[in-house]
Amino acid sequence: MAETKQPERLCVGCRQLHPKDRLLRIVRSPNGTAAYDPTGKSPGRGAYLCPSAECLRLARRQGGLSWSFKGRVAPAVYDALEDVVRREEDGA
Repeated sequence: MAETKQPERLCVGCRQLHPKDRLLRIVRSPNGTAAYDPTGKSPGRGAYLCPSAECLRLARRQGGLSWSFKGRVAPAVYDALEDVVRREEDGA
């Protein structure tokens, strides 16, 4: 029986491929706002981030979300992701 291949996505922080289900999805909605997408199903362009403070720091410093979304992303989006990453790292 063939094993189904898990889709991989590129982290906007470390720029490495990881299984999609292990990454956080950030979505830019059709109206242009960017936000964390806990369901992974919200409409819009998605970007993916490892749930680690180091990858978030790299993404912020390198403008990872702006690069992925091809436009400016408000610093508040990164601030909101800090809380999400902190919860993920704590295992909540």
